[in-house]
Amino acid sequence: MKKNPVFKSFLPLLLFFVITTVLFITGRPRLSDWSIDVDVLIIGNLVLFAATAVAFYLFSRSMGSSNPAAIVRTVYGGVFSKMMICLVTVFIYISIVQKDVNKGGILGCMFLYLVYTTIEVVILMKLSKPKKNV
Repeated sequence: MKKNPVFKSFLPLLLFFVITTVLFITGRPRLSDWSIDVDVLIIGNLVLFAATAVAFYLFSRSMGSSNPAAIVRTVYGGVFSKMMICLVTVFIYISIVQKDVNKGGILGCMFLYLVYTTIEVVILMKLSKPKKNV
């Protein structure tokens, strides 16, 4: 059975998700001391992971294309759709809690967005490079 290189490449994102979730849960007292709502971070992390997984899936479907522009469009489309999902999630959060918005949690989620996007783009760049015959 042949191993799927896309699934293997997705493992760093899965590992990052698991590690950050564990750190948020175990670091709850310290983060609470800093006025950061851990539940906001955990839900934001879950939303970002799910959005990244969808974008990664879309890219894996376009990998077979011989058109490089199609691959670039898919990468940009994935990053854009992830950004839109995050914006909608933030607006939903703000509309639910109204004046009790946790700014530390929102800033933490923004940082997570940058890390997820960076990891995703680095992996996608490695996957899209043509293999050299050795």
